[in-house]
Amino acid sequence: MLGLKALTMATSDRKTPPIGLKWRSSYWFITFVVSLGLATDMLVYSIIVPVMPFHLEELGYDGVSGLSGWLLFAFSAGLLIATFPAAMFSERYDARQSPLVLGVIILVGSQIMLMEAPVYWLMVLARVLQGVGSTCVWVVGMALICDATPKEIVARQIGLAMSGFSLGVVVGPPAGGALYERFGFRGPFIFWNNYGRCGSNCAAHCCREEGCIEMGCRSIEGDETRRQCSPDQAANATVPDENGANVQAGGADEKASAGLAESEKEKQENVPREKPLSLLPVLGRLCRSPRAMNASFMALVYGIVYSCQEPTLPLHLQDVWSFQSGDTGLVFLAGVVPTLFSSPLTGYISDRFGTAWITLACLLLSLPWWIVMIVELNVVLFIASFSIENLFTSGILSPLMSELAAVAREDEGIGYAHVYAAFNLVFGIGSAVGPIIGGQVYDNSRRGWMIICILSAGLVAVGMVVSSIYTGEEPVVKRLLRAMKRDKSRSG
Repeated sequence: MLGLKALTMATSDRKTPPIGLKWRSSYWFITFVVSLGLATDMLVYSIIVPVMPFHLEELGYDGVSGLSGWLLFAFSAGLLIATFPAAMFSERYDARQSPLVLGVIILVGSQIMLMEAPVYWLMVLARVLQGVGSTCVWVVGMALICDATPKEIVARQIGLAMSGFSLGVVVGPPAGGALYERFGFRGPFIFWNNYGRCGSNCAAHCCREEGCIEMGCRSIEGDETRRQCSPDQAANATVPDENGANVQAGGADEKASAGLAESEKEKQENVPREKPLSLLPVLGRLCRSPRAMNASFMALVYGIVYSCQEPTLPLHLQDVWSFQSGDTGLVFLAGVVPTLFSSPLTGYISDRFGTAWITLACLLLSLPWWIVMIVELNVVLFIASFSIENLFTSGILSPLMSELAAVAREDEGIGYAHVYAAFNLVFGIGSAVGPIIGGQVYDNSRRGWMIICILSAGLVAVGMVVSSIYTGEEPVVKRLLRAMKRDKSRSG
């Protein structure tokens, strides 16, 4: 804590603006940095999936399928443990950059630990630490985007950042498998550590320029811009306008100063007022918000239906079409690639037309494909339906993130980190429970895959009902009832 305090004092005493202030304070650059962090996080999560069972066998362990499942669970456990502490720290001390960098450093350290772990319990500990680092990247990164972005385009920027999530999932498993075959167990970890070092400069270059801690290419939080400059420098500094372009912040005359004050006023309207709360009041307010509870429930549904496929899809493909690991990896790839486009697209639509209709449309359009995946007639039909289902199911993420940002703006006692901690918490529960449900159902039922698809379709259907009642400033059901009442009054 003393180090953070000294760091803040050193930063506040700076007489010259940091290098690259013009572009590092842009929300476009901040979105890129967070997207890179999410890609790094998912690469950490997924790169060991195809290699860990073989490594456990080499170490002499039996029942490697169950042991690998518990390693996945350990990641979720770390995520659950760290979520609200990270959020409370970020909001109470108005910290974004330092927790973000710390999260990536923890990811690097946990990868090294996992790479060198000689026993299983140390692997579990490493995966728990990975979950802790992942929490910092997710919660604080999303809050940082909302801090810097005008509320009119928050969903679009979040959608673009979420493409990093999909990119990490796309690259991780195939890269891990290929590197394992060529270089052995340490190959994937060495690749990841070089990627993390070169792509984000987190381990070697996280502290630069007299304590200006940033992640990636060292981004600057938007509301830190004024504190980095003296009054004269602030008058001549450039800041991003609402379109992301860098414009002159002020000048020597009073008119420029008034313009700067107005710009700051408009920016503050997009940021929740600081009013630190303890954990229980935060949870209480979130539980009393229908929109927050709806978004959290939808995150839980998504976590379950997304993760229950992971342990069961390879077995289903092997049982029905005799697929091997390489073919199964291509099927997973076909399911993930469409998600690179769905989140940015639905984020853009949410900003233009609201979150209510696009969320309901994504759930409705994903529903029939769960039923089609039960059909075992043609593998091409199965892969196509799997890809389309993932396209629409993942499309709800950007609207949900936008919903949570709206909750934070409406309640001055709730911060962005708080609402994204709630999202991270329930998604972590879903992703921890999903593989267990899927694995147990598939192992103990003759028609296990069919049951999993029907269960997922049922959860999506429930989500449709809940979403139509609570999503958006004016939910779909409320709009329809108002339209019916208006038509009835006209006819009467």
